[in-house]
Amino acid sequence: MNSENKNDVNIVDLYSKTNSLSIQDFINEYSINESGLSSETALEKIHKDGFNELKQASPKKWYHYFFNSLFSPFNSILLGIIFILLYTDVILPETPSYANIIVITILIIASTLLDFFEEFRSNKAAEKLKQLVATTCNVLRDGKELLLPIREVVVGDIVSLSAGSMIPADLRIISSKDLYVGQSALTGESDSVKKVSNSENLNINNISDLDTICFMGTNVISGSAKGVVIKTGDDTYFGKIAHTITTGKPKTAFQKDIEAISKLLIRFMVIMIPVVFLLNVWKHDIVTAFTFAVAIAITITPLLLPVILSSCMSKGAVRMSKKKTIVKKLDSIQNFGAMNILCTDKTGTLTEDNIVLEKYLDIYGNEDYRVLKHSFLNAIFQTGLKGNIDEAIIKRGLEHHLDEVSSKYHKIDEIPFDFSRRRLSVVVEDDRGKKQLITKGAVEEILSICTMADDNGKVFALTKEIVSNIKNISKKMNEDGLRVVAVCQKNDISDISNFSVNDEKNMILLGFIGFLDPPKESAKISIERLNESGIRVIVLTGDNLEITKSVCNRVNINSDKIILGSQLDKLSDTSILRLLKKYNIFAKLSPIQKARIVRLLKESR
Repeated sequence: MNSENKNDVNIVDLYSKTNSLSIQDFINEYSINESGLSSETALEKIHKDGFNELKQASPKKWYHYFFNSLFSPFNSILLGIIFILLYTDVILPETPSYANIIVITILIIASTLLDFFEEFRSNKAAEKLKQLVATTCNVLRDGKELLLPIREVVVGDIVSLSAGSMIPADLRIISSKDLYVGQSALTGESDSVKKVSNSENLNINNISDLDTICFMGTNVISGSAKGVVIKTGDDTYFGKIAHTITTGKPKTAFQKDIEAISKLLIRFMVIMIPVVFLLNVWKHDIVTAFTFAVAIAITITPLLLPVILSSCMSKGAVRMSKKKTIVKKLDSIQNFGAMNILCTDKTGTLTEDNIVLEKYLDIYGNEDYRVLKHSFLNAIFQTGLKGNIDEAIIKRGLEHHLDEVSSKYHKIDEIPFDFSRRRLSVVVEDDRGKKQLITKGAVEEILSICTMADDNGKVFALTKEIVSNIKNISKKMNEDGLRVVAVCQKNDISDISNFSVNDEKNMILLGFIGFLDPPKESAKISIERLNESGIRVIVLTGDNLEITKSVCNRVNINSDKIILGSQLDKLSDTSILRLLKKYNIFAKLSPIQKARIVRLLKESR
């Protein structure tokens, strides 16, 4: 696990050997402690190798911001004028004059300091904020699983992964279950890649063939796993290719316009100085003619413009800070002012993102304690990334003392959540030896795997009439603004030893649980103000049509027509642009579809 040359980014050379090793050979060769590192060992590694972060992402020094401000396009022109004035006003005349130089220097200093202090202060505040919301991961230390900041992960750490987890470093998988990882950040491919503990590929030709290695900067789409950290920070594949990237963030329209004006002024000067000099040199001496030409060039330069720009944008940044918004780049203030379309998500943006379990109902829409109990067992025993829904179930279950019930059960296995199945299953066994497969998920997906229904302990076939009634109940709950999740179970599983997605079939539907995520009080007022300012609001959400419609109605967004993600896949870019001119709400979108809409809006400006 020694670091290779940072300039070498050949993925096959880096990882082909580690990828091909069996789990036991890997553990033996690298002396992996399966109970995790000790805190002392981890601290020593941090002192020796540094934190798990890229140097390019580390906080910049104060002088970086200062020189960026000093050598802005307009300031660079003024600095150039100062050098010319040193020759024309100081060196050439018998009596040197510093008046013009002093005035321009004061303007440069004022512009630079205004820009520097605001950006430096904002970026310092942003760094402190980053530390408060630092990304974490589950790491085995001293035999216990701890939640640690990603920057504190070291080589040799054992990391637990689940759906939604960010890969904190380059890892070698030592155990996995239905693990699929999104590597689009590295490869550009949207399809997730399966990762296993023992390689199934004999020939390694590219990054996708490394099926036992997970890379920093990627994320878990579905499944669960444990992996050993083999490289951190700049030594990771992500870190190595980061050093080969020379392009920064794309320039904003404001930056492009400033550069264009600066170049135009320079062209005028290059043309004007020689022309004016040649027109005057035959009347006056060379020094006088040249001085006059320079004076003309200075007069066409807006000397106060840098100060005006910096002061206006600094004032805007101060006003934003009073609204608890940090402006890291003053140029972005202009972007706010130039905005004409705002694309927003629903959950956590228009709504509070504080989900509360409101209802637990049987297949007929009556309150049923058994539905809450099975939901609680599923939520409390699943080891994946616990979202707001799981937390809400657990909170309500604890209010009903279901922790006493769950103590009589122990977990046998788990079929992790993934975004294609949209459901999660756990296998539990009670103290009498009875095994149950309990599944919760989206209503459509749960109905697709159920053949039976349960009514107060009585099990019978799931008929079309019952399915239709269930869909109507679910739709009515959605229209009331409730997010609905269905729950089902399976009991005849005693002869199954290794559970998989294939076992999620012929299940018994128990009922629903309904969650309320109320709209923010400020959302309605904010949208009205945006509309008054001529800014159009477009909602892009992954939630279903009924919930989206309910929330949008409450915040005064016209929901007469909502476009679904399934419709977009059949349309060309031109057709989607036509829809974007007419409609403001798009529901059941995937992240890729959201990105496509935003891209089209940008390109159509």
